[in-house]
Parts: sequence; C-alpha cells; structure tokens
Amino acid sequence: MSLIPAFSRGGRRGRTVRPHPRLPHLPRALRRLCLLLVLMAGSPAPASEPVLTLASDSEARWVPFELTPGNQIRFTLVLDGRPVTAMLDTAVSHSAIGRAYAGRAGIATRRGGPAAAIGGSATIGWAPSRSIAFGGLQRDGGMLAVIDLSREATGGDGAVDMLVGADLLRSYALDIDYPARRFRLLRSGRLPFSGTRAPLTIGTPLSFYLTELTIDGRRLRPMAIDTGDGGALTLSGEAWRTLGDPGAPTTSTIGHGLAGVAVSDLMILPALQLGTLELRDTETGIERRGGYSSTIGIAGRIGAGLLRRYRVLLDPGAGQMVLSPGPEAGAPPVRSTSGLLLEARDGALVVAHVMQGGPGAAAGWSTGERICTVDGVSPPRGDWAVGTPGRTVTLGLCNGEERRLTLARFY
Repeated sequence: MSLIPAFSRGGRRGRTVRPHPRLPHLPRALRRLCLLLVLMAGSPAPASEPVLTLASDSEARWVPFELTPGNQIRFTLVLDGRPVTAMLDTAVSHSAIGRAYAGRAGIATRRGGPAAAIGGSATIGWAPSRSIAFGGLQRDGGMLAVIDLSREATGGDGAVDMLVGADLLRSYALDIDYPARRFRLLRSGRLPFSGTRAPLTIGTPLSFYLTELTIDGRRLRPMAIDTGDGGALTLSGEAWRTLGDPGAPTTSTIGHGLAGVAVSDLMILPALQLGTLELRDTETGIERRGGYSSTIGIAGRIGAGLLRRYRVLLDPGAGQMVLSPGPEAGAPPVRSTSGLLLEARDGALVVAHVMQGGPGAAAGWSTGERICTVDGVSPPRGDWAVGTPGRTVTLGLCNGEERRLTLARFY
C-alpha cells in the first residue's frame, strides 16, 4: 500500500507498507504476489523534540522477529510502557501506530489530512509519544503518525499495531540477520560481517533508504529499500519503459493498498546487478501508468522478497548496504502454474485475481469464485496452485459445480 498525505501540519508527508490477503499453505514466493507497498514521507512539527539514545551494549541486544506470510519483519517493542506488536519498515519515513490501537490505548490523535494512497485516498493523524524502546535503542518524545492498519496491510495472519520507520533507524547501522530471524542497531561505520556492497543514502524529501541497480547496462535510481514490501522487486512504469523489451513473458497480479486494490504486471527478470551483487531470475512487479513509485519520483522498490535471502546491513551514514548470502540466496522464484491468486475465507479459497495469460484465464475463471474442495479434499489447501506443470486438478466450487484445471508454466 502507498500513502502520501497531501495536507498536514508541518508540510507534505506520507508512508509505505505492502499488504496481502493471506494465502494458506502456499510458499511465500506465491503469497507475495498479492503484496503492495505504503510509503510515508516527511514529518510533523513535534510536540517535543525527540531524543534518541543507543545503548553502549547495543551490539549484544538482538531483537528476535518472525516473518509474516507477506515477508514482513514482525517483533515486539515497548511504546509508552506497553508492549506493542510492530513491523520494521525502512520505507516508512515517519513511524506510525494503527488507529485502532490508538483508540484502545486512549491516545489522543491530532487531525491530519488526505493522503494519496495505492487504491485511492486515505487519511492520517498525528499523536505524541513519551517513549519507544527496542533492542539497544530508546526514543523519548516526538510524534507518531496515526493510520488505519488492516491485517491485509501487515502480513495477513495477525494484528500489527505499529510501523517502525526510518526516523528511528537511519542514524545507525541496521543489521538484519534474516536467516537467524533477528536484527540489531549498531553505531554507523561498524562492519560486523563481510559481503557484497551497494550504495545507500537517505533521500530527501522522502527521508527513507535509497539505492540504485543496473539492468541491461542501464542504471535505475533512486530505488527504495523497503523491508515492509513482501515482493522482491517493483519498477515504476517509466523505469520499465527505459529498459526496452527483455524478452520475458509477462502476466498480472494485484496488491491491496490502504485505500483499495491496484493491478500491476509481473515477470521474472533474467538478470540485474545490485552494487557488486549479480542476481538471476528475480520476480519483478511493473507498475501500470500512474503507479505509486512514479507518483513519488522513484524508479521502484527493492523488497523483502529479495532481502530475506541475505544477511543485510543498512548503513546510510557510511553510504553503503552490505549483503551476505543466506541458505535461500540461490533458490529460484516460485511461480504460479494455475494463474489464480487465492484468499482463504471461511473454509474456502476465494479467487482474488485471475492472472493474465494463465491457465485460469484460459479456462474462464472469474474473480470472486469460491473453491470448497481440491481433488475431493475439504477444507481446500492452496499448494496445488504452484504445482507441477501438466498436473490436472479437480476443483469443487462451493455452489456444487466441479471443474478441472491443468497447470502450466506461463510466465
């Protein structure tokens, strides 16, 4: 999802997170086909100037996390003395709490303004905070944005009440050990592990992590580094058109934004270069005309679908990001072979999107149709949707109709 407020106290601002409908029993690579980003830029005039303190032993203070089905980093922090479930989102320039949490906690919210968001328009507010603490970091004072945080926007399988953004992170080196499911904050300039490097800055006026990449000899920048985006790579339509035709087949996918659903194109990009890192067969979303990245003036986003394959150091103070490969670094992307994107609802699988050019489209499937059995088994699992090409699956619709679908590779 994407969000950029048009009017609010203290100037222009916005934020970015990627939501998804939960797809049960499916590999993460297919689940993230339904993700989309939200971006928050700028900051409010604070009620009190925030003071950030990094403990002298912060290097030893790892924060454990879990990955949501949408690849987002979910962990627990302490906000104003209360434990809160949060998501680490480097493409959020101003940290935010959910509107529902603010209501439950009795937090007074100042009115904000309208925001341009993926899928339409949304609104934000602002609220003061006394303290935020996690790992070796503590912030006293300052403001938090207040936004609607749905489950679809934050991983799909559990509530998230806060987004931790670049305003809390950018003064330090952020060490994310994806394979070990932990992260920590270090003094800028520390290099706790070796790996391939890429440039990294904090952009203005968006105030989040930016890098660049190269495709077919063409440099694309700025590219946002977004730990809250479950996909591997997303390019703006304008950036994509500068590359010409890479010769790879394209299909379609959807993402759920704060204000609704957006459709984008999808392909497997044969090769790209991120700093000195060579990447092959990268799942890539391509925004359609007027998409979010072009609206805010970036070439695209590098998401957790790519980052989670590595241990990642983000250190804008030192001007670099460092990536060390994990066990999943060389794994090929998982592709849909059904051409159906599915949501789990009330014991059924609901067709959320029929992918362009896929078997589902060729067989005449429609959005909203409900599957109650797969090969006679109920409740239905979803792993068949990325099954072996050539397999024929018998799908029982909830209205009693039965259909057969033959899986195929189509992008």
